[in-house]
Amino acid sequence: MRIAVACDHAGFDLKSEIVGLLRSRGLEVVDYGTTSRESVDFVDFVYPAALAVSRGECERAILVDGAGYPSGMVANMLPNVYAAVANDVFSARLSREHSNANVLCLGGKVIGGGVAADIVTVWLEAKFLGGKYAARVAKVEALAKRHKRAHEEQPRKVVTVQDVKDALLRKESLLMDASTILTPSVLDLIR
Repeated sequence: MRIAVACDHAGFDLKSEIVGLLRSRGLEVVDYGTTSRESVDFVDFVYPAALAVSRGECERAILVDGAGYPSGMVANMLPNVYAAVANDVFSARLSREHSNANVLCLGGKVIGGGVAADIVTVWLEAKFLGGKYAARVAKVEALAKRHKRAHEEQPRKVVTVQDVKDALLRKESLLMDASTILTPSVLDLIR
């Protein structure tokens, strides 16, 4: 299994321990940094690691910042990424068994190395249970398909009433294509 790892300065020490654990288990680790305790913005490191999972370059990721949830917020913005914050073994196990999470987020200021090792071990070994949980995961995936765009898709243009007003004032036309989204207010204007 290929696992992306990333952290900020608050998670550096814990990430280093986790990398050692992963490698001792024979797993391939792709380390996106950071490489020291020097203060950095977590997004600069967490985003590329989560993106590797989103693009299928890595099967899973483990992200470590001070509390865990900031990394989860960033990771969950990406298609095909299902990140869970788990600063305890029970949450880690359920994130895999019930939700099929492919990204684990940990708080370097919340837990120590021993607890993190237990969490990571359980998270790696837990299997998705399927059954009733498969239907729930399918609903989450359906929502993601409606609201998250794949990387190769071009962003859609949304036309609002203000866009129409601005175009009329400037005496310019609005360029639209089949992917353009018209807000309900715009639709009311053209009916």
